[in-house]
Amino acid sequence: MTTIRCEADLAAGLSLLLTCDPRLCPIADACGPLPLRLSPPGFAGLASIIVSQMVSRASADAIWRRMTAVLGNRPLAEDYLALGPELIGTFGLSRGKAQALEEAAKADLGGPFRLDELAEMPAETAMAALTGLKGIGPWTAEVYLMFCGGHPDIFPVGDVALRISVGDVFFAGERPAPELVAELAEAWAPVRSVAARLFWAHYALITGRTALPR
Repeated sequence: MTTIRCEADLAAGLSLLLTCDPRLCPIADACGPLPLRLSPPGFAGLASIIVSQMVSRASADAIWRRMTAVLGNRPLAEDYLALGPELIGTFGLSRGKAQALEEAAKADLGGPFRLDELAEMPAETAMAALTGLKGIGPWTAEVYLMFCGGHPDIFPVGDVALRISVGDVFFAGERPAPELVAELAEAWAPVRSVAARLFWAHYALITGRTALPR
């Protein structure tokens, strides 16, 4: 599988995942259909993920509503850069997130790469490009490549909800370290992005809360 672009790709990936690791079959049966949650690559998709990092879903949604009220539902890099600091300050962004959004917008407009081009790059190359931008860490880059780029083989081991979910399934409720999750996830290649969707769905099932990025 090269990319996940549609429900059929996701279903094929899940079938392959369950063949690779039959221990996940009961989890898949309990969770039902997995959410695709793809967004077009580009500034708007990355901006939404930046807004979501390290805050509650409710807080992220509130910030995003304030941003899109000014910039429209699909914010453009040039429109964000045209805003003055006073208006940006009304969105509720932390200083770090405002800086990350500015870096992302400048990269999208002035290179050395456009954000939509990252969807076509190998995951390691795209990760290096994204994390080279100030304020964008591995989680943000991984989630962007999964949900905007359709990359099929990424598992964000630093995601707390995923670690809780994996811990519930494999470690008697103990939250495993990211390194241990990474080791375990090797068995789910080449469809680790499907496994991540499955464990996010399992997290929602056991907690009643969604942890998928907005």
